[in-house]
Amino acid sequence: MTKELDATVFRNGFLNSFDFVLTDCDGVLWNRNEAIPGAKETINALQDRGKTVIFVTNNSSKSRYEYHRKFEMLGFKASVDRIFPTSYCVAVYLKSIHFKKKVYVLGSSGIGDELYSAGIPFLPVGPDPMPEIEDWYNWVTNELELDSEVGAVVVGFDQHVSFPKLVKTVSYLKDPDCVYIATNVDEQFQTDLKHLVIPGTGAVIRAVETVCGRTPILLGKPAKFLYDCIKHQYPDLDPSKGIMIGDRLSTDILLGKSIGLRTLLVLTGVSDLDEVERCSNSNSENEQRMVPNYYLPSLADLGQLMGVIQ
Repeated sequence: MTKELDATVFRNGFLNSFDFVLTDCDGVLWNRNEAIPGAKETINALQDRGKTVIFVTNNSSKSRYEYHRKFEMLGFKASVDRIFPTSYCVAVYLKSIHFKKKVYVLGSSGIGDELYSAGIPFLPVGPDPMPEIEDWYNWVTNELELDSEVGAVVVGFDQHVSFPKLVKTVSYLKDPDCVYIATNVDEQFQTDLKHLVIPGTGAVIRAVETVCGRTPILLGKPAKFLYDCIKHQYPDLDPSKGIMIGDRLSTDILLGKSIGLRTLLVLTGVSDLDEVERCSNSNSENEQRMVPNYYLPSLADLGQLMGVIQ
């Protein structure tokens, strides 16, 4: 059962119950390029009190170093080695399987930057629009080129999704030996605009699966590989002494529960208490596992309990 993290729970040893924190970023620390009020003060105070704070995000649009610049710009204390975007996980995974061929990326530049840093060859990342021609079929079958050295396809968020990109993706994946990786399967982006729905990477994954019948190796939350990346770098982490903070039940909270962490939902992003109640009353074991241990309206409320925000 989910409890509000109130003063009674806090005084009952909450801070002493964990040594490290995994925290999501979008919808928890910031919305787009603005820090959520109180998030910076709370996260920095946790570190000042000796907690190891590790930043995890399914957003593959930036590399670790780009995220580090964003943390600095918004005033969060963060070092590069404690930032784990799925763009970085892609490079870690491919190195772990001793991958030697080229990568085709249906995604953003963050993935390309991490592949470059790891010395893994990849095809250019960026727009690949469909030409304005009448006979599109002739162009696709005669003009569109595939690279025979591609041995892996990575799908992440790509604001330049196009028909040529989809054709290339599913054509490469026709080869059963081609490695198929997804950074995440998030259904949509969080937005404050109630009339607007912004499709996420999961929408593209479903389209690819419909065509080629393949499911990807998932690296982002709620898959455990992201945590494996962290454990490789921080082998002494004990899940019984950690907490996961997130805004989305199906990714953040589910990952936390899967690896044995306590979980704290903040209501500044995707999920709300109606969704928590629905999962609590669900007959699905998977949805039951999405129910957080605690919730708060925002990280600022934790900062107030800690006495760092008035």
